[in-house]
Amino acid sequence: MKNLRNAFPVLSQNTYLNTASSGLLYDDLLDFRQEHDLDFLIGGSIFRDPQQQILNSVRETVADFFGNSVENTILSPNFSIGFNTILNGLPKEQKVLLLEQDYPSINFAVTSKGFDVCYAQVDASLEQNIEHAVEQNKPDVFAFSLIQYINGIAIDLDFIKQLKINHPNILIIADATQFCGTQVFNFKKSGIDILGCSGYKWLLGGYGNGFMLFKDHILDNITPSYYNIEAANSNYDESYTSLQSRFECGHLDTFNFGSLQYSLKYLAKIGMDTIEQTITHLVEHTKEELTKLNLLEEDVLLRKRHSSIFNIKGDQKLFKHLKENNIITSIRGSGIRISLHFYNTKEDIDKFLKILHRYR
Repeated sequence: MKNLRNAFPVLSQNTYLNTASSGLLYDDLLDFRQEHDLDFLIGGSIFRDPQQQILNSVRETVADFFGNSVENTILSPNFSIGFNTILNGLPKEQKVLLLEQDYPSINFAVTSKGFDVCYAQVDASLEQNIEHAVEQNKPDVFAFSLIQYINGIAIDLDFIKQLKINHPNILIIADATQFCGTQVFNFKKSGIDILGCSGYKWLLGGYGNGFMLFKDHILDNITPSYYNIEAANSNYDESYTSLQSRFECGHLDTFNFGSLQYSLKYLAKIGMDTIEQTITHLVEHTKEELTKLNLLEEDVLLRKRHSSIFNIKGDQKLFKHLKENNIITSIRGSGIRISLHFYNTKEDIDKFLKILHRYR
């Protein structure tokens, strides 16, 4: 893994603990992107002639990487566009369960559209809180982030699978932007009905790409009847009227989605087992050290497993001090967020702790 760091120029100048904000560009991906645009420069519209084959290839790569069928894999410029398309087609009388203080792209998107909303609290008893909220409120939809963007609390995937078994009529929609690329994951074996992700964080795909994964028959179930009626009576090409085209409307950029495909192949070459193992060891080391310094909230300490995101006690002054020492983090909530990927090392964490200790 240390040898792979050489492909990420940012790491030569900084201790980068900020993948939760943005994943990094690496040398090989830059080469691909430059070659792509050179071909466009030379070919113009001729370069775009095989775009459907290119995009179909991207769908196949995404589907294979996450364990889904190609026909139920949809490309989207980001999670938010895909999620809002889903919400725009759902009956407004449906009740939606959200997590308190979840990512605004989920919570605000739902509340701003007038749905009946209920909440589950995010704390050490997250799963029990969700189960209680479901029993009490009988929601039609449960929309949430697999990993909370502020403090990194991660929902138990086995719990989600059991929740779907216990409550099969709930439509379960997950934002996996802070999750995909951190561990091995098979969508078909999960209890999630719809999973969306933007590709610019742990997937290292750069900006402007993402995807939505659907279980069998879900696309049919969430497509409004008026859309199907209009499509059936239309003479337009299927690329404008299919269930998938409701999400993939307009042009899709082969530069952006080609970057996503390139990075998925890059991660697969490293091996998601290896990446998961590396991140797990880093998380264990980081949590242990931050616990010693009493920098983590109690709810995080009480949970057995944690994600690759941590939020420590700190303010703007500490954030500025870290940045002056070339340690890149983010301010989120009432603290400072750090996040880890396979290109990080224990030495990165130890340097961060050393600067932190010096500051304190």
